[in-house]
Amino acid sequence: MICRFIDDMRALGYAVESICAVLREQGVQVAARTYRAWKTRLPALRTIEDARLTDALRSLKVTDVLGRPRPEIIYGRRKMTQWLRRSGFPEASKHTVDRLMREEGMNGLTRGRKTRTTIPGKDGRRAGDLLNRDFTALAPNRVWVTDFTYVPVYAGFVYVALVIDLYSRAIVGWETSTVKDTSFVEHCLRMALWRRQHTGRPAGKGLIHHSDAGSQAVFNRSSQRLFVRSIVVVL
Repeated sequence: MICRFIDDMRALGYAVESICAVLREQGVQVAARTYRAWKTRLPALRTIEDARLTDALRSLKVTDVLGRPRPEIIYGRRKMTQWLRRSGFPEASKHTVDRLMREEGMNGLTRGRKTRTTIPGKDGRRAGDLLNRDFTALAPNRVWVTDFTYVPVYAGFVYVALVIDLYSRAIVGWETSTVKDTSFVEHCLRMALWRRQHTGRPAGKGLIHHSDAGSQAVFNRSSQRLFVRSIVVVL
């Protein structure tokens, strides 16, 4: 930094000796011969190697999902070290790569934990499969299949529950929530019943309500038979 300052002052027409004299008056102990030694001395091997590694780091182009360059997002320290070693820098150290990445403001891309929407029940018991893996229906409101998943949004993700009529493959009920509780999936089922009732195609007795083997909610069982009006589940 001092050497660059002296260079800038020399560009304005000041002599090296006078610049160093002013610096010494301000408490910066530097001599003219020291400056000239800095200008003629070769850079250290570490400085040269750091510069080569930094250029290699900057050359790695990372883009987002829209194809736009994202220089602040790159591989993590370990993957970047391996990439550099494969790219002609066999002596690259993970500590050196870590230091250079921090100096350049480069951060490894962090992937969030995978969200689980199906958690088996602790008792290990599963309801019988009333469909016997036959996912067909001869008429509407005979077999409904239900499940829920999560959908990424700007603020994180939300859970989405769906009810599908196997006859038409139409979504007859849905619900979104930030928590996966019993009321969340019950609202989805009640919506399907309400919509069918108010479109003149009410679901009658004998409707099979099939879902997976999770344990988060009432309808997350292997298979259930539903008595529509009271919404009572009979295993």
